[in-house]
Amino acid sequence: MIQNLEKSAHNTFVGRGLEREHNRRKDAGWLADKMKDETSFFIPVRQSKVLVGEGEVPAPVFFSPAQFLVHKKTDSALFLGEAEGRAYFAVVLEEKEFESFKGFGGFKDLRAIAPLLSQEEGAILAYAQALSYWHTRNRFCGLCGAPNQIGEGGHCLTCSNAQCGALRFPRTDPAIIVLIRHGEKCLLGRQQIWPPGMYSVLAGFVEPGESIEAAVAREIFEEAGVGVKNIRYHSSQPWPFPCSLMLGFTADAENDSITLGDEELEDARWFSRSELRQAVEARAVKLPTPVSISYRLIEEWLKDGSE
Repeated sequence: MIQNLEKSAHNTFVGRGLEREHNRRKDAGWLADKMKDETSFFIPVRQSKVLVGEGEVPAPVFFSPAQFLVHKKTDSALFLGEAEGRAYFAVVLEEKEFESFKGFGGFKDLRAIAPLLSQEEGAILAYAQALSYWHTRNRFCGLCGAPNQIGEGGHCLTCSNAQCGALRFPRTDPAIIVLIRHGEKCLLGRQQIWPPGMYSVLAGFVEPGESIEAAVAREIFEEAGVGVKNIRYHSSQPWPFPCSLMLGFTADAENDSITLGDEELEDARWFSRSELRQAVEARAVKLPTPVSISYRLIEEWLKDGSE
């Protein structure tokens, strides 16, 4: 387990430095004090994008309470946690509020700027983006339609209708992502919507009532018609695009016969290490973004081989 924890710690958007203060965030008075504390930081989130300064090396823009209150009230701030005594909050911006932040930089897709961030910065921004997304999709009660009220620093929503009072908590969609081996080859596939030449390991969402191992076997068979064995957990990665948790695995194929089955993939093929290296060097094949766990699974497989 410790080994897996260390593996996950190297994945982009994984951080250890933030204490989420599960019990303290239930204290409204404590949260109010933290929102006024000038050492606290506020992180604006716009349509799942984060604010980045326009310097030579783009850096995330964090605001103190005094700086932020000039542009927006902090009463709807979402508490993320503390690091070295400093509290971090995410704030979802409304459409009309974007203009007042233009002078500080631009709102960028987190995936694009992640390679330029420190591990902890990336983790905090991914957390901010995921929690913000959940709030934008749950403003009203799904049972009676009344507005929801924020509780526990944004980690709980309560229906404002006293006769309903339904509670909701942040949700994450678990998804498996798997590097399949057969001898000295690995299985990669591509979707039609991807950039030309891009191939990646296979992935899919865990369905209700399903174990993650069963999801691995089902998804690989549905997409490529390949049975698998020796399923082994590798590591995990938060993937807030919009709200997934990627559960990385390796597995061995029972045979090398490929039958595309569920229209998810337009192509799937086996690559030896030398074939894949040559295809990437020739730009005939593109690998996933280096910030993804899919890239890391492929990278480790390439390094571990005897070819």
